Amino acid sequence: MTALLLRGGRRTFLSLRKHRNYRLFFMGQVVSLSGTWMQNVAMYWFVLTLTHDPFAIGILSICRFGPFTVFGLFSGVIADRFDNRKTVIVTQSVQMVLSVVLAVDAVTGHATTWHVYAIAALTGTALVLDAPARQSLTFQMVGRDELPNAIALNSSLFNIARIAGPALGGVVIAAVGVGWCFAANAASFLAVLLSLLLMRPSELFPLHKRGRPTLVRGTREGLSYAWHSRGVLVILGMMVVFASLCFNFNILLPVLAKQTLDAGPRTFGALSAAFGLGALIGALSAAALARARWRTMLVGATGFALCELAIAPVRSVPLDLVLLFACGIFFTSYTANTNARLQLDTPDHLRGRVLSLYYYAWNGLAPLGGLIVGWLSATGGTELAFSVAGASGLAMAISGALVMRRPASVPVAEESPEPGEQLAAA
Repeated sequence: MTALLLRGGRRTFLSLRKHRNYRLFFMGQVVSLSGTWMQNVAMYWFVLTLTHDPFAIGILSICRFGPFTVFGLFSGVIADRFDNRKTVIVTQSVQMVLSVVLAVDAVTGHATTWHVYAIAALTGTALVLDAPARQSLTFQMVGRDELPNAIALNSSLFNIARIAGPALGGVVIAAVGVGWCFAANAASFLAVLLSLLLMRPSELFPLHKRGRPTLVRGTREGLSYAWHSRGVLVILGMMVVFASLCFNFNILLPVLAKQTLDAGPRTFGALSAAFGLGALIGALSAAALARARWRTMLVGATGFALCELAIAPVRSVPLDLVLLFACGIFFTSYTANTNARLQLDTPDHLRGRVLSLYYYAWNGLAPLGGLIVGWLSATGGTELAFSVAGASGLAMAISGALVMRRPASVPVAEESPEPGEQLAAA
């Protein structure tokens, strides 16, 4: 993996060097994502402090991800209908205001559990609209050639924040309380908003055949395109299973540390850090590659599933750390290439709608997936949960490879720069 990074050389950070708008946005995200992860940790801790009831944490997760289930299919129409940069400015501003309200509530001692639930649900609704618009904006900032590189860099930044944000949040909670985590997150939005306002719209790559689709007709067009595009359908079908059953590490890792390994919070932190470090290495490796390839995506999915199967029977902390590190590498190899391939294979005027389907597949079924994985862990421990997750992921990766090997009856998209690359998946 290190050799790959070295061979990639200057390619790894190409998007940052070439595109001023993306460089501004990336710098804003460095600050904002760390604040977001601080708030995520603080919200769960705050609810547990208010209720002393673990079930309340499950309700909080439903409030956070439920909006994707309710609104996820329609959010892409808005992304395709309006200017992406302006949409992201609005959604980021709304999230900042909600964080301010939560911070004031917590610091003054007026917060109740239902206040937190309501703000979590409203923040989740803003994220439903933000996700496809932000991804489409990435395409506009860097264009087709650098899109895989930019998406991989975004993944690396996300994983750095996932490691640093919770650690910083824990320090802030211990020192001055959860309210100041919410305040810090609110302030962090200023960085990304400033970066959006400083962008030069004239340097954004134009989007072709953009219209103003209605909510119903636009949603129907997006669903129809996804259904008739073999590549998009494979990506979405795989993501439904992987996101629902295989990616629930927020449930699996605490149980793995506490019950399976009979260890404490330090081991839990080490397991989470191992996965996060692997995900960061995988993202930087993906950034060093010149293209988003079906082969790389399917290898990443297969490797991730095999790692979960390998983790299932293990009762050794060092071995689990190694396997979770490898799992993280395959995780971002799969997800970064999936995201880039999906955007490259979708026409400009449908990109927001297809991306909303992608995020619906990832987050819309998260509440159901969490219940299934929780039940599996309660029934047969992490050995059963990891076994089912790994077997399901492996079955989907093999199925995806077999489907992509068949001759295509319908072209993936008129814009695809890699004709015939699908057949090289196996």
